Amino acid sequence: MMHKKWKQFIVLSLVISLLCGCAVQNQESSRESAGEQEIQDTEEAEKKPAKEAGTTDAIGERPLLVDTTAGNDEGGVVPCVGEYTVNADLSNVDNLWQFYLEEGQIEKLSQNGFVVCGDAGREFYEIYESNRYSLIPNFVTVDSMMHTYHLYFSYLLKNLEKGCLSDSIAQLSSRMLDDSIDQYEKLKGSEWESAAKRNVAFFTVGAKLLDDSTDVNDAVADMVRYELDHIDQAKGIDESQVTGIFEDYSQYKPRGYYEGDAGLEAYFKAMMWYGRMHFKQEEEDLDRSALLITKALEEDTQAYELWESVYAITSFFAGASDDLGICEYAPIMREVYGEGAKTEDFIGKEQAFLEFHEKTAGLAAPSINSIPIWDGEDNVIPGFRFMGQRFTIDASIMQKLIYSDVKGNSAGDKRMLPDVLDVPAALGSDAALGILKESGAADYQGYLENMEKLRKSFSEANDTLWSASLYAGWLNTLRPLLTVKGEGYPMFMQNEEWTKKNLECFAGSFTELKHDTVLYSKQVIAEMGGGMDEEPDDRGYVEPEPLVYKRFAALADETAQGLKRYGMLSEADEENLYRLSELAGRLQTISNKELEDKILTDEEYELIKGYGGNIEHFWYEVMKDESEDGIVSSQECPAAVVVDIATDPNGAVLEAATGDPSAILVVVKVDGSLRIARGSVYSFYQFTQPLDDRLTDSKWRIMIGIQADEEGNYNVDTKIDRPDWTDSYRYRYDWE
Repeated sequence: MMHKKWKQFIVLSLVISLLCGCAVQNQESSRESAGEQEIQDTEEAEKKPAKEAGTTDAIGERPLLVDTTAGNDEGGVVPCVGEYTVNADLSNVDNLWQFYLEEGQIEKLSQNGFVVCGDAGREFYEIYESNRYSLIPNFVTVDSMMHTYHLYFSYLLKNLEKGCLSDSIAQLSSRMLDDSIDQYEKLKGSEWESAAKRNVAFFTVGAKLLDDSTDVNDAVADMVRYELDHIDQAKGIDESQVTGIFEDYSQYKPRGYYEGDAGLEAYFKAMMWYGRMHFKQEEEDLDRSALLITKALEEDTQAYELWESVYAITSFFAGASDDLGICEYAPIMREVYGEGAKTEDFIGKEQAFLEFHEKTAGLAAPSINSIPIWDGEDNVIPGFRFMGQRFTIDASIMQKLIYSDVKGNSAGDKRMLPDVLDVPAALGSDAALGILKESGAADYQGYLENMEKLRKSFSEANDTLWSASLYAGWLNTLRPLLTVKGEGYPMFMQNEEWTKKNLECFAGSFTELKHDTVLYSKQVIAEMGGGMDEEPDDRGYVEPEPLVYKRFAALADETAQGLKRYGMLSEADEENLYRLSELAGRLQTISNKELEDKILTDEEYELIKGYGGNIEHFWYEVMKDESEDGIVSSQECPAAVVVDIATDPNGAVLEAATGDPSAILVVVKVDGSLRIARGSVYSFYQFTQPLDDRLTDSKWRIMIGIQADEEGNYNVDTKIDRPDWTDSYRYRYDWE
């Protein structure tokens, strides 16, 4: 059988084994649940060589197009910024007259060298443009750069889904439905009839979600109607009539940028169906269905090429599947039944199926549970998914830090939902871990033990883990923010408050990452002014995080190069991605100079001054199609987003959100003098929400008063507030 050739491949075993301690492709791996073993075996797993990139012409490998040879980029200058102090009354700050500051702001500026206060408009670029006209020095933030990447990441993925992937998955659904009906007709009256019938229902649901005119076979009409009704209602957990397994139908509510676009909403539901429906391995009849799906794809070359194309491009963005699928089942099928076996040859060969079933039982369990399970069940249940949702580093962390991987606390409560700070804490942030301890996380039995194992695992992880997808690369770009900044850095970075401010940047960008990949990433679930005499010196400053900017540039380059290899990148988008990379490279150069206490060139100061116009360009390129006439405003397309990131099956979800960007004032030293520079940073929220009411962006923006409700009123839900740990470096005005 001929299959489409791909230019790069990576073996998932190394990536997954960093956390689950077993190789996906290894047929001898046991069916251990992901527990302590997955962390303990990290060192051994890292010794396994990654498979050389190449091509394949057989089902059995997962195609990915990400460079896995990322080198060590930890080098850079040694920070040597001269010491300076800020007077308690800010009397040694040259441009103090440009700001009206309240006593609390003055106190935080003098003590910490910075303060976060008020809002910075609806979008990140706005305050920088305001600064330019008011001759206020800009403070270029990592937050504003990461937000700009989020805008382009979601824009590119959305356009691919609308222009290519929606049609591909519709064609795939139609072909797989025809193939499944053909199998059903051949297998009627045999031990395979039930499994074949299930597949007809499974692909009818997927096809009908994308094309309502799809014919429904009478034999599966009731099942299909039940599933479509539940998907449409998206209310909560109920038993699937296709698989007989409990399913969380609230997951099918279109969220993120899918909301409001009929075509994207249909694509969202269909891909959620294909990504979530679980053919549990231990149930023989469900394993028969998985085998028949694999067989259909092997025999239908066009269907396989469609599946491969959808899987590969979505993996480039979001990562590899966490579940078993065609690539794991096909080699076993060929081994047991032979290369030339036909579907009808399965009939009467019960011993062969039992051998197949035994071998699939030996495949690796997933790292992340995303299905409702009862207390006492295995935390993760092996099984087959047609287009499984993706393994992510953050979800694998959260899985280890909720029930039942951690037990109850001293009050008998269970940790049913994680905290966003679990992720930076596991990646080495002592500040995040300290906040979590203060909030009571350490009281849960096993939490600190699991956290310590995770921290050790990630401290030893190699570059392969961080280069498996754009998703992983995004997280890797944020990691330098977690490093405590000490001697040699500017005064404002050498304190605990800046460390926490960086945590909010991490959390805000992480929220946007989860928002952009809500369809693909697997979600964890627990068990059940006036005139002036002279122009001021408005030379500004760049937040000196050179490693962040270096990784950002590499991420933007990889985004462009990967999509170009697919032939899925327009000249305009390629130019914009490389412009974004070039901007990050120039910010890296400026950061290095700042840390060496060097004066920048006039051109570099002009770049900082015009920074708002640069990032506004990218915002406009992304948003201009939202309006028929190309005229858009930040009020219509604000920065605020929301995403549910974890589920408590007892009736709640954890929401992470960003609001209007906040303003940050920073005392910086430029050419020997102190001045206040201003920029924009994330405003992060985290809260629980009823499971049957997962929030959309539009509802969230109404809740925080950014946009009007149906009656045209602007209201603010006062119950929603930023985390307490952000208060120490923020100043709240009386009206907030």
